[in-house]
Amino acid sequence: MAMTLRLGDATDARLERLAALKRSSKSALVVQAVEQLLDREERRAELDAGLEFVLSHDAELLRRLEDA
Repeated sequence: MAMTLRLGDATDARLERLAALKRSSKSALVVQAVEQLLDREERRAELDAGLEFVLSHDAELLRRLEDA
């Protein structure tokens, strides 16, 4: 699906320079950045869920270790 992305002049200029440096398009760089952000946020959610699982299922063990 197509979308319009509005960047400020300074950000657009920075992106233009980076695209030229990397011999890529601005669009490709934006897609790459969005995918990295989504991957990072999904991984953070997985880690948070794992931590919550450990804290809830091993609460007694963690209390005993804390007192050891």
